[in-house]
Amino acid sequence: MSIKAEEISALIKQQLASYQDELTVEETGTVTYVGDGVARVHGLDNAMAGELVEFSNGVFGMAQNLESNDVGIVILGKFDDIREGDTVKRTGRIMEVPVGEAMIGRVVNALGQPIDGLGEIATTKTRPVEHKAPGVMERKSVFEPLQTGIKAIDALVPIGRGQRELIIGDRKTGKTSLAIDTILNQKDQNMIVIYVAIGQKDSTVRTQVETLRRLGALDYTIVVTAGPSEPAPMLFLAPYAGAAIGEEFMANGKHVLIIYDDLSKQATAYRELSLILRRPPGREAYPGDVFYLHSRLLERAAKLSDELGGGSMTALPFIETQAGDVSAYIPTNVISITDGQIFLDSDSFYSGVRPAIDAGTSVSRVGGDAQIKAMKKVAGTLRLDLASYHELESFAQFGSDLDAATQAKLARGRRTVEVLKQPLHKPMPVEQQVLVLYALTHGFIDDVAIEDIQRYQDELIEYVQASHKAIFDEILETHNLPAEDKMDAAIADFKKTFQASDAQ
Repeated sequence: MSIKAEEISALIKQQLASYQDELTVEETGTVTYVGDGVARVHGLDNAMAGELVEFSNGVFGMAQNLESNDVGIVILGKFDDIREGDTVKRTGRIMEVPVGEAMIGRVVNALGQPIDGLGEIATTKTRPVEHKAPGVMERKSVFEPLQTGIKAIDALVPIGRGQRELIIGDRKTGKTSLAIDTILNQKDQNMIVIYVAIGQKDSTVRTQVETLRRLGALDYTIVVTAGPSEPAPMLFLAPYAGAAIGEEFMANGKHVLIIYDDLSKQATAYRELSLILRRPPGREAYPGDVFYLHSRLLERAAKLSDELGGGSMTALPFIETQAGDVSAYIPTNVISITDGQIFLDSDSFYSGVRPAIDAGTSVSRVGGDAQIKAMKKVAGTLRLDLASYHELESFAQFGSDLDAATQAKLARGRRTVEVLKQPLHKPMPVEQQVLVLYALTHGFIDDVAIEDIQRYQDELIEYVQASHKAIFDEILETHNLPAEDKMDAAIADFKKTFQASDAQ
């Protein structure tokens, strides 16, 4: 078999024609130390703060400390098989997470990767986890209510769309239950919910996800979770990832509710991270920028101006206190950043008042702006009623012979406390809340036995729904209170039937 010279030259010409002279330059560094989820790398002289870098085993990291000799990198994944001497290369990308409609209904980790076993998330959009909060002129005042469905909140410490309302209390006082009930109440409210679980047990998160799925709330909810078994960087990143996912919807004119459960664990993870990175410790060994850790996160919640689409992101950060001490370092920091706080009292919780909201220390700095007119009218005296009741209650223990006015105040106070109790996973629409609170503040419940109050309000709602539905429709359409004689007549009609059934 003879080889023809023409064929060889033709092949060489063909190869030369398709040859492309492309050089790729990758900046790489060498690992000089690795341990506890942190690596120090020499040679990445041009790395950016927050840049994504890739280790030789495919695990990603995020540049945190940019020092003269080396770069401190937090490892976002398993670090067991990273060794000193391994190469690390820059990606040129700032740390980002996938965003978009495809995320709804999914459970993801702090990197936005699905962990619910339902396959890949079909989205190509990403957003950086760290993003500058909207400025003063890009915002609008909070004016639309965010209905939680919880009477004690909607009446006493109302939350508006775009607000940041802190939920604070000891462990096991019902903080997460409050969040789940608020999520359930967002059904048909044109709201997307992001629940960020930071350092929560995997079994607990699984239970919450199943509850949301069972009650149909996962259709508009995204769950971001970083469990206690994950490295500290993942717990530190999870809230920022959640905020980035929420900002995509807010930028498109939608309304988002984001729940951070809880930021105490994020602060602890950040302290661990900072100490391993050898940053100087400050008070309680937290780094000096622990305030900025939370302020730059919570400032991202906003009600955007109409020019930017009018979207909103409402933040409900959680903080866990130790023995009710709200003056500790992290609680005082977050209280000063937020627009009010809902304090959950363990004494009330264990005495059966649930949700255990302490009306005295809870406050909303947006206040009546985040309430419909009907709710403003019926809830106006509630806080005073409760405050005077708690004051009189302590005196009443010492003396039995009280005048009639004091006894009436005590009786009204007891009934107010009873009306504000609410069973788990039973959020109440705003029109029903207005009806019940109207009955309370106008004296219709004063002669109802305390043990019958829960039954009274359930049956009152059923009766008005069946016989006087126009009242509910008017509250929903006009946001105003129907004429008093109409309300009084409906409640008086019901009262006759209620007393008859009570007497049987």
